[in-house]
Amino acid sequence: MTQSAAAQKPPATPRRLDPEDAQHALAEVQERLRRQQLVADLVHRQEEGDSKASLVEDLVHRQHEAELKTLLDGLHPADIAFILESLPKDERQAIWALVSPEHDADVLLEVEDWVRESLIEAMDRQDLVAATGNMDADELADLAPDLPPDVVAEVQKGLTEEERAQLLEAMGYPEDSVGAIMDFEMVRVREDVTLEVVLRYLRRLHELPDHTDQIFVVDRQDKLQGILPLSRLLVSEPETEVRAVMNSDFLALNPLDSDADAAGAFERYDLVSAPVMDDQGRLIGRVTIADVVDVMREDSQEQALSRAGLQEEDIFAPVATALRNRAPWLLFNLCTAATASFVASQFEGTVSQIVILAFLMSIVAGIGGNSGNQTMTLIIRALAMGRITGRNLWQLVKRELLVTLMVGLCGSLVAALFAWAISHSVSIALVMMAAMVCNMLVGASVGVLVPMVRARFGKDPAMGSSVLLTFATDSLGFFIFLGLATLFLL
Repeated sequence: MTQSAAAQKPPATPRRLDPEDAQHALAEVQERLRRQQLVADLVHRQEEGDSKASLVEDLVHRQHEAELKTLLDGLHPADIAFILESLPKDERQAIWALVSPEHDADVLLEVEDWVRESLIEAMDRQDLVAATGNMDADELADLAPDLPPDVVAEVQKGLTEEERAQLLEAMGYPEDSVGAIMDFEMVRVREDVTLEVVLRYLRRLHELPDHTDQIFVVDRQDKLQGILPLSRLLVSEPETEVRAVMNSDFLALNPLDSDADAAGAFERYDLVSAPVMDDQGRLIGRVTIADVVDVMREDSQEQALSRAGLQEEDIFAPVATALRNRAPWLLFNLCTAATASFVASQFEGTVSQIVILAFLMSIVAGIGGNSGNQTMTLIIRALAMGRITGRNLWQLVKRELLVTLMVGLCGSLVAALFAWAISHSVSIALVMMAAMVCNMLVGASVGVLVPMVRARFGKDPAMGSSVLLTFATDSLGFFIFLGLATLFLL
């Protein structure tokens, strides 16, 4: 019986705050920083060489630092990370300098990647080695891409051969794979021992690994034979052998599986943890619900940003950095808007003769865009969950077009009544109705095709999808509406 990567170190566990309390802590930090800056500004207005004013500034500065440090020491690393992510870079560095060294490693693991880089830049080599020296192999693998190579090499010297092998193994897997998120801390037992022996072994451990809901049963070659749920361990007779109560029907992951697929499995089967096996059936790690929640959160954030054509960035990043992130898709959006305006300009004669069309065509474009956005959201989510295959694709397309047609017919009746009410023209109302239905079908088609085509070529299906959808529904919406008006109203 072994406990792999057995971290026998009891981590410090500061008081855990609720999210609302973390926001209050952020507000308090910002207020103390504001007061500190106010004192500094007042002192600087004094005459140069005023030693008394400088002494007052120094005393107030030390007092504020002591208060901030006391506040930070009472926070959980996740809440400290939240505060650091919510501050401009200069204030972030000032607060980071006040965080206790014993919390450095946990905070570095909690913060977003774009904040972690700036925190690591502010630390000297000795502090980095001290912060990462006690990390588990899987945690160190998460940080390794952001750490200086010499720091990684120095930390490796302090690892055991097993930990060094685990670190190299974790760093060798693709970023979005199960191997990149699995951890090596787990409890393993043999199938030929009794439950009483297992219980005695567990009592000798300092603590169980986080999110331990099952014990893994392996043979002498570490091949996984089954799982022993803790609930079954506790209620079964101590004299019973493990093989009699272990569960041989279990879900196991491969280290090269997608982390999104693993998240789907956890959601589908209500898992707390799952073993990771290599191609020879050997147990090499496990994935826990904590890892999966992080994957789901990151995927959700990436999708939200991708739909607007954005990548993750520091909200307080320099203007030049923000421009590089946002300008490409905004410029593309400008081109699409210019195209839509050009289409509308080709019907200048129609609009000049029937001015009311200028007020109605924006409704056609807007409703088409909203309808397409609904379809696109469903498709992107279905792709993320792996629910779209070659066999059900055409059925899905037909369903979305049918749903859009039915909704379009109902909505277009309301739009036609509105058009008739302000124009007193049945012809304009009918044109409005037909154009809205057609443009909603355009939006639904684009909402299906754009994510599917991008996914087919290995691209992020959400990247820039809303920009492309707006281009299609605006340009074609104007063309359909004004084209029908030209044909039937002039």
